Amino acid sequence: MSCISLMVQGTTSDAGKSTLVAALCRILKRRGVRVAPFKPQNMALNSAVTVDGGEIGRAQALQALACGLPPHTDFNPVLLKPTTDRQAQVIIHGRVALDLNARDYHAYKPRAMEAVLTSWRRLTTQYECVVVEGAGSPAEINLRSRDIANMGFAEAVDCPVVIVADIDRGGVFAHLVGTLELLSPSERNRVKGFVINRFRGDIGLLESGLSWLEERTGKPVLGVLPYLHGLMLDAEDAIATARIDGKKTARLKVVAPAYPRVSNHNDLDPLRLHPEVDFCWIGPGETPPAADLIVLPGSKAVCADLGWLCEQGWAAAIRKHLRYGGKVIGLCGGYQMLGERIDDPQGLEGKPGSTPGLGVLAVDTRLEAEKQLRNVSGHLVLPGRPAMTGYEIHLGVTRGAGLAASAVELADGRRDGAISADGQIFATYCHGLFDHPEALTALLAWAGMTESAQVDFAARREADLDRLADSVEAALDWQKMDALLPRCPAA
Repeated sequence: MSCISLMVQGTTSDAGKSTLVAALCRILKRRGVRVAPFKPQNMALNSAVTVDGGEIGRAQALQALACGLPPHTDFNPVLLKPTTDRQAQVIIHGRVALDLNARDYHAYKPRAMEAVLTSWRRLTTQYECVVVEGAGSPAEINLRSRDIANMGFAEAVDCPVVIVADIDRGGVFAHLVGTLELLSPSERNRVKGFVINRFRGDIGLLESGLSWLEERTGKPVLGVLPYLHGLMLDAEDAIATARIDGKKTARLKVVAPAYPRVSNHNDLDPLRLHPEVDFCWIGPGETPPAADLIVLPGSKAVCADLGWLCEQGWAAAIRKHLRYGGKVIGLCGGYQMLGERIDDPQGLEGKPGSTPGLGVLAVDTRLEAEKQLRNVSGHLVLPGRPAMTGYEIHLGVTRGAGLAASAVELADGRRDGAISADGQIFATYCHGLFDHPEALTALLAWAGMTESAQVDFAARREADLDRLADSVEAALDWQKMDALLPRCPAA
């Protein structure tokens, strides 16, 4: 039997495409379908290392988890990682291909489409069903020429489409009707129905609007999904800046700067969600507050973000924090910032040259063209040698006297990162440390929160995927969905 496909497109960014695809993947997987996720083109600074040694968007790694699969580069063959407002690193099949500005990338799209279709052919021969996620909106008129992310792809492979809209934003009927009106006749015919996301309230008050929408467009409403609070699902790109209230038992204050090109900020989700940690992101114009622990996350443009950090007063704040006995964790780009100098002789992240670091760790970093990509495991060099798992995505090579005491001992025999001589700084290239319950507990104890409850966020993520799937499965009209996913029997 040939592979069945369905594409989820959205009226806007953050309409719910990623979560709906993840939910459908988990539902189909639980029903015994061999299913895989696919996103032709993604633009995101959150990425994951794949089983074949490349990188893909973090959302596709989550969707792979929903399918019970290890992340693979075919799930997201084109990944764009912005380095400035006008330029991005172009990653094809998990590897850096080149850096292009927006105009040049538009000209490059036919070549990118070749990579997309190559991955598509491989997936459709291996799986019974592929659930596809679009990007942004299919109605972005200026991007429709040479489109590979939405209807351009759907038309090329003859894939049916459902459109999801976020009612919590307001204007849901205008979003759906307007999107449909801006499509070509063949694209409108390809749309099989609508899904309304993040609804809260009395569904009875919405029913007249749903009837109007179906009559106005001739397209069915396939379901109204409820607003789900507190899901721990990896964000595709946007930082969850809202503080979580009600942490009456919080025992540790943690802050992190939200610099302009922050990457893999989902590293800090376990801190944000931990019941005993008061965590907050500090944005532009906000004074760095007093805290027990400062975490410097990764960055896609380390020197530029370091400049922003200094402009925002963080350099002085970090030095004062250390003078008063506070702790600092630097992850990847944050690790590089803590050193004495960052050399970029090839201009990989801006103009060639050297940039002074924060100077609180005796190391220098040299940016090199070959990106380091690997999944890792090992032990933290902390009391009890707690186990860790994670991944590396970085350009830099770091050297210096400050590496005398490593932060991590990896299973492949390498030593990574550094713990400062005074024990106040923990720096590493390893992302994902806080996901492992042993590593999280040990790092919180190192920062001053002893005897904390052990929390397993990997297990929490799995449970939340099931919770999401349960909710979506209950909300969708499976008599209508069966026509789109015939291998998915009625609930």
